[in-house]
Amino acid sequence: MTAVVLVSKDGGEFSIGREAALVSPTLKSMLEGPFKEKDGHIDLPEMSSDVVQKVIEYLEYKLKYQDADPQKEDVPEFDVPTEMSLELLLAADYLGI
Repeated sequence: MTAVVLVSKDGGEFSIGREAALVSPTLKSMLEGPFKEKDGHIDLPEMSSDVVQKVIEYLEYKLKYQDADPQKEDVPEFDVPTEMSLELLLAADYLGI
């Protein structure tokens, strides 16, 4: 599994599997298009380290459960801390997730 590095506005670097990163249409475009991010190092200058970590958790969750049938499988809810809701909403909008 190839890793992608997401860099937060405060300089935190976080590794995520390429397959999970490709769940986001925005990250997919960056990684597969003619952009400098194609090398697997993506700056997210509007997102704090806490938000980037939660985004990674969500992308991994989405990858794991995207084909699951909630009627047949026990799909856990994804927890979003109330204090992060607005920042996560903005991040989700930007990333198309």
